[in-house]
Amino acid sequence: MKQVIALAILAWNMSILSAPGQSLPENCQQCVVVTTDSWSATSGTLSTFERDGADWRVRKSQVPVVVGKNGLGWGIGVNNIFPDERPTKQEGDNKAPAGIFKLTSVFGYARSAATQMPYRQVTPDILCVDDPQSHHYNHLIDQRKIDNRDWRTAEEMRRKDVRYKWGVIVEHNARARPNAGSCIFLHVWIAPNEPTVGCTAMAEKDLVDLIRWLDPARAPLLVQLPRNIYNRYRDDWNLPPLR
Repeated sequence: MKQVIALAILAWNMSILSAPGQSLPENCQQCVVVTTDSWSATSGTLSTFERDGADWRVRKSQVPVVVGKNGLGWGIGVNNIFPDERPTKQEGDNKAPAGIFKLTSVFGYARSAATQMPYRQVTPDILCVDDPQSHHYNHLIDQRKIDNRDWRTAEEMRRKDVRYKWGVIVEHNARARPNAGSCIFLHVWIAPNEPTVGCTAMAEKDLVDLIRWLDPARAPLLVQLPRNIYNRYRDDWNLPPLR
């Protein structure tokens, strides 16, 4: 009986994954795809795709990136569904989130940027709160404007290195579920062999090119998965074809 129930649950989950509502929305005309060789891999490649109708065309491919020190784990994004038993993203696990995520805005050290996306200059007062007990968890805040400073830990956005010279905010865990992971960005890497604590990083020139291309009117999304998982769900989720 338990086996029958387990099989029924599995079939129900797979039916959800195959449902039209789980595919990329039609208004998504820009897609950033990051794939890795495995769940534990710390590096991968980034490709960008665009479409005007139904068919995706590649814009740029095989851009080197690094991800989390401990690889990838299922995150909370557009599709809050974890199709297999791999670990899910948790606060402090040094995993980058796997799944499909909105790209919402750009930040950087400069006063302005050549981008169509909403842009925010980060100063020494701008923090990203990574304390799961805080009311400001997983939010970028200006600490000068906060009376109730209830966080014990937060990430400084204006750093002494180039990591956040440019960055794109990845909408992971938008409802700030405690301990589900916070402060996820696309940002500049320190070196091509140095993974992150949970973000996805690349060379500055590649990130600047991406920032210039992104257009909020085209509803850009990030799809980040191990390559075998990407290929498994590509048709069901209407993902761009990889070369």
